[in-house]
Amino acid sequence: MVDGINEKYEGLKRIIRGMGTVLLAFSGGVDSTFLLKVAHDELGGRVVALTGLSPIHPDWEIHDAKRIALEIGARHLVVETNELSRRKFSQNTLRRCYYCKKELFEICRKRAKDFHLDWVADGSNYDDRKDFRPGMEAAKEQAIRSPLLEAGLTKDNIRKLSKRLDLWTWAKPAFSCLSSRVPYGTEINRELLYRISKCERLLRELGFKQYRVRYHNEIARIEVYPHEIPRFYDEKTRRRVVEEFRETGFIYITLDLEGYKTGSMNEVLDA
Repeated sequence: MVDGINEKYEGLKRIIRGMGTVLLAFSGGVDSTFLLKVAHDELGGRVVALTGLSPIHPDWEIHDAKRIALEIGARHLVVETNELSRRKFSQNTLRRCYYCKKELFEICRKRAKDFHLDWVADGSNYDDRKDFRPGMEAAKEQAIRSPLLEAGLTKDNIRKLSKRLDLWTWAKPAFSCLSSRVPYGTEINRELLYRISKCERLLRELGFKQYRVRYHNEIARIEVYPHEIPRFYDEKTRRRVVEEFRETGFIYITLDLEGYKTGSMNEVLDA
């Protein structure tokens, strides 16, 4: 395959074998699923997956993580995290992700010690270097390994290799924690996250493939793939969305005509 993908894949396997034992921060997304699969193939019972249970993650993502770990056959822990108890996280500054990952990685390191595992790893990939990701600073501080990044694997590489390994997540839409729907400076709390989760659950039930509900006080701004925007022309779909969003407390329900954009809340950083 092109882009040296086979060499990167073999390099990843060598990196993992060299780690010996590892606890993986596992979200159930495309990257961490691929990493768990390869780590389990190479290390077997010497890898443990850990998923954080928190209001910042919707219940269907936790369900996916449990299902995937079971399908792979990996040991899996679901551990409660308490980001919202960290004032510097709930204040929602530009460094929100740093405090979120700091919470998760501290728990991961403790559990790794409990299981006598040598390393903690996450699913950061080579493309993540280009984005605004304060969480990577927390990873560096706590000596968290990122084998996918170390092997030079991009998101496209990972999707192709996941398909080769028959992982259904190869085509799974991108997802990020619910706090990323809230503008910087707007305080994050459990009730707000629940409202966003409930609205996104509806879009999921309606069959939208990629979606975000961005919070702007009384306004809900919906992002979907551009080719799915015409689905809102259907009166029944549109009325259901309006009615159920208003039940959660939104007054105005809007559709972003530009469509889904990863990290759209970060656009203010370039303004």
